[in-house]
This record gives sequence, structure tokens and C-alpha cells, in this order.
Amino acid sequence: MAVHGSAPEPTSGLDSGAYKPRLLQSAAPRPPQANRLLHLDNAENRRIGIGLVTLTTLCFATLDACAKWLVQELPVLQVVWLRFVFHVLLLSALLAPRYGLELVRVRDWKLQALRAAMLGSMTALNFWALQYLQLAETGAIQFSVPLLIALLSAWCLSERLDARRWLAIVAGFVGVLLVIRPGSQAFHPAILLSVMNAILYAAFNMLTRRMVATESAASMQLMSALGATVLLAPWALAGWQAPSGWKAWLAIAICGLCGGLGHFMVAQAHRYASAATLGPFLYQQILYMTLWGWLLFGQVPGLLVIGGAAIVVASGLYLLGLEMRRR
Repeated sequence: MAVHGSAPEPTSGLDSGAYKPRLLQSAAPRPPQANRLLHLDNAENRRIGIGLVTLTTLCFATLDACAKWLVQELPVLQVVWLRFVFHVLLLSALLAPRYGLELVRVRDWKLQALRAAMLGSMTALNFWALQYLQLAETGAIQFSVPLLIALLSAWCLSERLDARRWLAIVAGFVGVLLVIRPGSQAFHPAILLSVMNAILYAAFNMLTRRMVATESAASMQLMSALGATVLLAPWALAGWQAPSGWKAWLAIAICGLCGGLGHFMVAQAHRYASAATLGPFLYQQILYMTLWGWLLFGQVPGLLVIGGAAIVVASGLYLLGLEMRRR
């Protein structure tokens, strides 16, 4: 569901997430790209979609791992800004030949600006948390986003949650508490940054699903990243610290490459397979994050973190299954 990393962002063409609130499915005319037909639903195309999602989760896990390494020596906002600079350059090169002027066609500037501000804020919160937390910890908290979306849908949109959904949500938050362990010696205040990021990300997803009725998915991808780049530039440049050596620049380039490719591939994946098919495979990202944490930082999550992450993932998958059956 990553905006920048954790937990890949739902898409329809670029946005067909499993938890799309019914009241947000506007009947307003959709942009040309939003009406593009999906590929035929068959076994071969489903395998292609799953393969693309697998690469997406690896990209987002790699992005977070590189960001964690970079923020140990560079200011957080500078790393966030450079990540978006490379992201914008890559997405422009990938999408411009196909979408042309649709990439920069904006129908609601206020919502586009709000989405850009939220994207930049979420990435900054995540990278800040990564200065102090294990990759597995931030990943586990991020996968609580589907639970938060269900709660926000009930609260903001008056959607009815039955007993099974409430049970899944409660169980999921029990899993989050096992990861956070408030009041224990293992608790680190930076966990609150990840929690804030998850809440903001849930609201970000709901905003995206509202905007998809009027904005093209390609435009939202590029303009949000471009907006975040512009908004963060004054803070990033004011405290500029030159990256030390080619390794730092390589890590920065990998951040942008993995961010841009990840968003591009998850969009393509939803053209080959449904959200119901792809949803369960998004959770493999936490495995890659754990692996990177061990290989690069020598960090192995404790049993409570592993158990809590498993409960969060199981709850999210259960909610996904209920949503697909309701459809």
C-alpha cells in the first residue's frame, strides 16, 4: 500500500482497490484513460498481473530499505524531495509517450494539491520513522490501512459494518498493538509516526477514489509526485547536505526508480487481473522488508512483531474476501 513504499496504493485502471466505498463510485463522466478496457480475464493474464504485483512489492520494499539507509546520514526532507525528483523524471519518461497531454490535464486543482500535500507528508512521516524503526515494524503498521479504510467508510460515509467486519477490524488492531507494544521497553515514540502515516494513507486512498471520477489516473500519478516535489523543495534545499559519494547517489536513484516503477507496475497489474486476484499478493511486501532489514541492517523482528504482523495480514485478507463476496 505504498505511496512511496509501504503498502502499494490501490489503482483504478490505476485505482481498483478492494475497499472502494460505494458512495464514492460517482456517476460523473470519467476521463478517457479511466475507461480503458482491461485485458481478458484468463489464467495467463492473471499470472502476468500477479507477476507485476510481485515486482511492485519488491520495488516498494527496496525503496524503503534505501530510504532507511539514506536517512541515517542525510536530512529526511532532502531524501524525500530527491526521491520525488527521480520519481517525476522516470514517470514522465514512462507515461508521456502513451498519455501525452492527459498527464498534465487537471480538472480540480484543489484536490490535486491536497493529494500532493498528503503524498509528501506520508512519505516524510514514513522516512522519519525509518530512522528509528525496523523495516518489518513500519511494514506491519502500514498493512493496517485496509482496516482504517473500513472504519473511515463507516464513520464518514455511514457504511454499515456487520459483525464479521468488526471482528476483523478489532483483530487487526490487536495485531497492531502487538507490534507497537505501548508501555513496554520495546516501544519507541517513532512508532507514532508510522501510525499517523497509516491514518493519513487511509484518507489518501479515499480521496483518490473520489478523484478518479474526474481526474485521469495517469494525471494523478504524475501531478501528485510533481506537487510533492514543488512543496518540499524550499525545506529540502534550505538544509541541503551533499550526499557523500556514489553509493548515496545510487541509493537516491534507486529510491526514485523503485517508486516510479512500483506505481507504474501496480497500475499495469490491475489491467491484467482483478483486485480480488491481486490483493493477497500485496502482503508479500512485508517478507521482502524483513529480508532487507536482516541483510542491510542486521535487524531481525521479534516474535511479537512477527505475530502481530501475521494477525494484521490475516485480518486484511479476511476483509478483502468479505468485500469480494459482497460484490
